[in-house]
Amino acid sequence: MAAAAAAVGMLFPSFGQTQELQRDKVAGEAAPALVVELRLHSGMRQRLLYISPPKPLAAIVMLPGGGGNIGIESNGDVRHGDNFVVRSRELWVQRGYAVVIPDTTAHANLRRDRSTPEYGRIVVELADFARSQAGVPVFLLGTSQGSIAAVNGAAHAPGGDVSGLVLTESVSRMGKSGETVFSAEPENVRVPVLIVANRSDRCNVAAPGDAPRIAAAMSHSPEVQVRFVSGGISRSRRACGSLSPHGYYGIETRVVDLIARWISEHR
Repeated sequence: MAAAAAAVGMLFPSFGQTQELQRDKVAGEAAPALVVELRLHSGMRQRLLYISPPKPLAAIVMLPGGGGNIGIESNGDVRHGDNFVVRSRELWVQRGYAVVIPDTTAHANLRRDRSTPEYGRIVVELADFARSQAGVPVFLLGTSQGSIAAVNGAAHAPGGDVSGLVLTESVSRMGKSGETVFSAEPENVRVPVLIVANRSDRCNVAAPGDAPRIAAAMSHSPEVQVRFVSGGISRSRRACGSLSPHGYYGIETRVVDLIARWISEHR
């Protein structure tokens, strides 16, 4: 715990929130956030947002999709805040969960990198940071391309580091990124898993019908649950965009509540 604390370079108080949920608005004021420059074992620095209620029930490492570059500013503003795990962050805090949301290093594009052993180790370091700050069980939650990183982190985490894995609208079919959740060693995941799939999702690389196939690949997990939802609003031009059923746009509260209940049962 002391080592993790020593690896934190800078912390800035922040109250930034880049996008208001248009249908499921968060009640009350935003929770104070910290912008952290986490020094990784590789020597690189990983910028992240850390937001927590006073006494968190658990901590969740949120892994965004797309290229992964969400543009966390030093004051806590987020330049690219449409992604589901980014725009829903206050919903999680209001339900009693601390959240860690990483940016990319040096504005890099994470496509093709999320399934590598090197990135798996970064996810494990993010989980270690979350545990050092909150002292509570840590869960990994990935969405879309971020599900690849979440599977990779869970597959490489030492026993006891991660309490569970949540996958949402996971990339299961090969596209331009050159990797899927099946590239990230799902057979090495040994923690409970929740897979959420939106029947209304039309993203060509994240077919909701593939959810049972993803579950079957978690052959060493003690428990895998698949939960289907439906609905959402299409505001993105692309079916795989964040403001669409693929990103649970318009049904954020319903999805967050579903996942929060599962985490509560497994923490």
